Order: sequence, then C-alpha cells, then structure tokens
Amino acid sequence: MAEAMKGLKRTHRCTEVSKANCGASVTVMGWVQKRRNLGSLIFVDLRDRSGLLQIIFDEKDIGAEGFAKAGTLRSEYVIAVVGRVELREGAVNENLETGEIEVRATQLRILSEAETPPFPIEENSQTKEELRLKYRFLDLRRPDLQRNLMLRSRVAAEVRNFLTKDGFLEIETPVLIKSTPEGARDYLVPSRVHPGHFYALPQSPQLFKQLLMCSGYDRYFQIAKCFRDEDLRADRQPEFTQIDMELSFVDVDDVIDVNERLLAHLFGKILGVEVPLPIPRMTWQEAMNRFGSDKPDLRFGMELHDVSQLVRDCGFGVFTNALAAGGSVRGINAKGQGGMPRKKIDALVEFAKGYGAKGLAYLAVNADGSYKSSFAKFMTGAELDALVQALDGEPGDLLLFAADKNKVVWDVLGALRVELAKNLGLLKKDDFRFLWVTEFPLLEWDEEEQRYVAMHHPFTMLMEEDFDKLDSDPGAVRAKAYDIVLNGTELGGGSVRIFQSDIQSKMFDMLGFTKEQAQEQFGFLLNAFKYGVPPHAGLAFGFDRLIMLMTGSESIREVIAFPKVKDASDLMTEAPGPVDEKQLRELALKCTAEEQ
Repeated sequence: MAEAMKGLKRTHRCTEVSKANCGASVTVMGWVQKRRNLGSLIFVDLRDRSGLLQIIFDEKDIGAEGFAKAGTLRSEYVIAVVGRVELREGAVNENLETGEIEVRATQLRILSEAETPPFPIEENSQTKEELRLKYRFLDLRRPDLQRNLMLRSRVAAEVRNFLTKDGFLEIETPVLIKSTPEGARDYLVPSRVHPGHFYALPQSPQLFKQLLMCSGYDRYFQIAKCFRDEDLRADRQPEFTQIDMELSFVDVDDVIDVNERLLAHLFGKILGVEVPLPIPRMTWQEAMNRFGSDKPDLRFGMELHDVSQLVRDCGFGVFTNALAAGGSVRGINAKGQGGMPRKKIDALVEFAKGYGAKGLAYLAVNADGSYKSSFAKFMTGAELDALVQALDGEPGDLLLFAADKNKVVWDVLGALRVELAKNLGLLKKDDFRFLWVTEFPLLEWDEEEQRYVAMHHPFTMLMEEDFDKLDSDPGAVRAKAYDIVLNGTELGGGSVRIFQSDIQSKMFDMLGFTKEQAQEQFGFLLNAFKYGVPPHAGLAFGFDRLIMLMTGSESIREVIAFPKVKDASDLMTEAPGPVDEKQLRELALKCTAEEQ
C-alpha cells in the first residue's frame, strides 16, 4: 500500500547531494530507475528531474522490515528515502554526476507503486515514436526530454529578462480573434452567443501588435501561442510558440541590432557559445543564386553556379530547351564524390524529381582527368572543360546539373546540396552559422488564383527605391523584410510595416482587395491608422525551432511537452474527437458525413 508523506520533506534533489554532504542525513524523493538485489545489500538508482543518485539498503541500517520493503521495489515506483551520505565503497562511476557518493538508507517510504511501463524510461529511446507519444506522460520522464524542457524554460526566462531590460513591455493579445483570408488556414471556434459566427485562433499577433504601436507602447513583446491549420513536418506543429515583438520609431537596422544582441545573449548564457556580431547579411536574390534557398545552410559550401551562358549553344537539348523557355542551367560540385556508384547517383536523381526536376545531369571527373557523364556525347570537349572549370572541378569531383525554370532549379539544387551534406556527414549540430536574409520580393504570383499575393503579409513596407516599379513591374519590387536563418532553418522573420494610408491602399489594390473588402477584413487597423501612427517594425522567432536547434534535436516534437503528430492529432488524449449532440445544438452546428 502506498504511504503518505506524513510530514516528510525533501531536502535535496538527487544531483544536489554531493561530497560536501558526506556524513549528513538527507531526504531524497523520486522514481526507481533500477534495482539490483545482491542478497545482503540492495542497490537502487533513484531518478528525479536533476539526474540519478545511488541508494544502498543494508538491513543493519534500515531494519528487517525496511529491508524487506526495499526488496519489493520495482522500476518507476515513487519512493522517499532518508539516509546518510557516504563516499562510495565500490568503484566511482565517472559517467554520473553523483558517481562519487551514495546514500545509505535509514528510512524508506513507498509513495506510489507502478505497473511495468510499456517501454524503458531511458535516454535516446529506440521505442517507436507513436507508442511514446501515446504514453507521453512516461516519455517525458526520459532525462534527455527533461533536459530539453528545462533548457526551454531557461531560454524563456532569459528572453523575458533581456527584452525587459531593453525597454520592452510584455503585453498579452487576444486568442479569440476575427478570421482573415490571407496566409494559412485558420482554426475556427464557433460562437454560442452569436450563432453562425466564428472566432479564429491567431496565426500570429500581427494586427494587435501593430495596434499597440498606434497606442504608444513603443516596444512590445510576447511569448505567444499561435495556430495554423496546415500540413505538418519535422519543424512544424498546428499550435506553436513565437517570441513576438514590435518596435516604434525604427528601421531595419534597429530591429536587427536588438535581435542580434538577444541571440548572442541566449547562446552565450545557455550554451556557452559565442555568436560573432554583426551576423552576416545576404539579399534574397544572392541567397537563391548561391544556395537555391532563402534559408541557406552555411556550414558547408557546394554553392550553385549558373552555367546558362556556357551551354546556350550546346547540343544537349535538355539544357537548350530549358533556356529557350526562359529558365536556367545551374550546377553544384560534390567534392571528392566522382567515384560515387551509379546506383547512388540514380537515387539522387529520384530525390531531385521529388522537388520538381524532370531529371538530373551529372559529370564525374575521373582521377586521370577524363570525364564520365550522362550528357558528354552531346557536347564538345571544350564545352565540357568549360563546365568543369566554371564549377572549380578537380579530379575526383562529381558535378550535378539541373535545367528548368529558375524556381525549379533553385528548389532542386538547394535541396540536393543539403541532402548530399547529410550523406557526407557535413552537418555538425554544434556548429551554429547565423545569417540575415534581406530584401525579399514583396509579392509572388499565385498560379492558382492568377493574382499577386503578399510573400509575407499585406502590411510589409517596400524598399523606397522600388516605388516606381509597383505599377510597371510588381514582381521586381523588394520588401523591407528580413529573416534570421540558422543552419538552414528559418528561425524567425519580420519586416518594416506600412504606416502611410496611401501606400497601404495601393498594396491592397495590388493584392486584389476592393476598398470594401479591405475595410471588412482590416477595418479596425485602418481606422487606427487615421489617428497618428508611428513608423514601426517587428519580428517573430519560432520559439520551438530555436529550442530544437539549441538542443540538437531532430524534431520540434522533442522540445514540446505535449506535441501533435502529422495529422494534427494527439495520440495521448485522442484529440480531436467527436462532441455530443447537445453541444452541437448549443452552437447551432450540424455535422454531415463526407462523401467518399
């Protein structure tokens, strides 16, 4: 039978006990990690969130009844132990923080018994994720997950301390808001009081933080929960957390300065990693041309090279047809991979097809300087030599080429260079390479809707020198937008906002909004702008992604206490689930079966 605390109070967490406590009596509490019964002695590894501590039970110290009780202990029993701290008589465990000491028990209470868990509670568990997420309350006992969540807590505290000292105010914004049509799908919440009407859960606090600038709060931040009804992947969840901020009377450099200092503080304080400042900057166009991605990974080279001019008049139709259609031909050099087996090259071709490529052309430079290529027979020796020279090719290198529309070529080679880097072991988790990507396109063409849409959101300011292109060449207009990238992952992004009503009206026109539609969707913001609005700008970090990278985790699910899986369901609570008819009637809702 489980026993009550009966006035017993914990004096130390497990790893708070040290050699300095030798000879003293301590009271520790936690879960049984492991029990070893040697007959006359019983050893128990006690676990709490701080780590492990060895307890030794000897009948001479704890008595016959206590020793018998110790013999009943099983994995995950919750116990309280009173005992004396001693240096270990046996070998010191150098892998354990408390490896030099042990606690000789004088009193034992079993606070809770436990069934055998469905999987071992151990670091770097090999148990299938679906099972671990079903029993997430057990999975969260794993020391590596506990370290992740404790680091997350420390980072949140440091963010609050840093931004508060920098003059920011922490202000909460609403969670039940009005739905807006731009961006990802909203999660909708039906209103009982207003039948047939719905709230939306916020995809970000964007409009409210701009209103706070109109209201004179100058510098705002919030560690905010946000929601997007979109397809999931390793670094995406339907509900996620942002470090959100907005500043008044600033321009691009001011926002970048605050956030560079914040990142340097966090990585220095939490990880002991120095972030050299200033962080490098690169325009969106340069990032796409050099890396095929607006979130390039700078931990390795393998940059893209545009060889369009070199192959414009060659005899290889794949290249010339792509150029004739307005596309480009670009390549990357996988150094030292010229001997890659054909089977692996074919696998890279299939990988490239997953990103829209029709195929992938390759040219291997043999050790003797000769070439092995999928397209050599269509080109002259001089043309092949020029390609190799353009990509700094040397004997032993493998050159890979894509030919298509620019977007396809960028997507294919951008993903391919990262895939090759993974396969070649070039991605070191403790190598942190930051980059600002700036001057994004303001607009992008939506083929499905046949109109321009905002690449970020409708309130992003354009570069002043591009005003005259709004009518003549909208696709060439650059935004005062900036993303902070770390190791190929977008950590956060933001922009300077439009605060002049004439420019905002022009932006809505470009996006196909009528005045009535703009007023219906964003009227409260536009009305606020009539009463004096300061120049303002902001940024939001993906908090979960930040913690994922700081801990070296493979997925943000490893740094969120209770995450969802790919179909946005919770395996532990079985959400989402049906509700009863009474609730639906109260909300004036009716569910209809979807036709298969």
